[in-house]
Amino acid sequence: MLFADVVGQSAAKAHLLGMWQQNHLPHALLINGKEGTGGLALALALTQFLMCEDKSKEDACGKCPNCQKAAKMEHADVHYSFPTIRNTEKKIEPLSNNYLKEFRKFTLSHTYGTTYEWLQFINAENKQGNISAEECRIIIEKLNLKAYEGGLKIMIIWRPEYLGKSGNILLKLIEEPPADTLIILVSESVEEILPTILSRVQLIKLPPTQATEIEKVLASQHKLEASKAKQIAMMADGSYTEALTLLQHIENDLFPMAKQWFNMLFTQNGIGVSKFVEELAKKGREQQKSFLQYVIHLLEATIRHRYTHRSILANEELAFVQKLSATALSFEAIQSLIEDLDKASYCIQRNANGKIQLQALSIKMMYAIQNKKVSSLVQ
Repeated sequence: MLFADVVGQSAAKAHLLGMWQQNHLPHALLINGKEGTGGLALALALTQFLMCEDKSKEDACGKCPNCQKAAKMEHADVHYSFPTIRNTEKKIEPLSNNYLKEFRKFTLSHTYGTTYEWLQFINAENKQGNISAEECRIIIEKLNLKAYEGGLKIMIIWRPEYLGKSGNILLKLIEEPPADTLIILVSESVEEILPTILSRVQLIKLPPTQATEIEKVLASQHKLEASKAKQIAMMADGSYTEALTLLQHIENDLFPMAKQWFNMLFTQNGIGVSKFVEELAKKGREQQKSFLQYVIHLLEATIRHRYTHRSILANEELAFVQKLSATALSFEAIQSLIEDLDKASYCIQRNANGKIQLQALSIKMMYAIQNKKVSSLVQ
């Protein structure tokens, strides 16, 4: 994977490249970022860059033999460790070596995939993944061997949170690895990593990916219309993983639906609202959730515009937010609407009846818009 393929994270890329150019790249890195920010993608890009035989100052060449092997995750001197499970039926022990073929296939097709998706990919069902003590000993053995091609050895440990206390076995290795060895840990929550490990690595923190970067990739790689790419990027909350999920479920431009709904809510058009709810209920659970999350983002944008006069929106969406922010709706009323929308989305996600939830939500929002209180209808 090339640095150019990592969505956003320009500051982290520049920092890593700067350390390499100054010959200050540490022997143990911890790349930490929330789900969807590209921690594993960045680790793979750094690995390919370091292994490249004809790299530039900014990226790997992508063409040399080392690049081609690294891009396929088949380089003999690049090792991987990740959460696994014991499969009693197939008598497979919970070791990365036993799942390497599956991990390679999963990662190459889901570079921004989640740990949950990975565990489902190997049919973990309700089993929790683990990086065992035996796995730690194998990591030590691998990195104490000579490099097959006489150069750098790299170990990528994806989700070190799953090490638990077994991580203590790796302390000496992380602190004093063999020569020409780089250990890259990729995590989503530093709070779940042993403090003794944290004290031995250099932390690279990844912020949420900028909406403009996500929008750019959605438009160029997925050929989305500008309005839809902007909508999804705004709703993704800095997670490219979430953007990909939304991409699968959002069928149409959501703005016309949101505008129509609000017009009926403000005019107290009960019959129109009922028909609207009927149609939305037919679209399926994921589409309903996506719609509600989109409305939440419009309301959040309304609050930002009212108090900062700034917005990432444009055209019709911006005009809608400007008009909404100019209404008599109080901050508390808008916040209440957001909470009700979020609660309804959660209930729908938990398999509640979508039609009932949406109808109850619509009635409650009508009252909130009039700054009237109503007993909780969305449970």
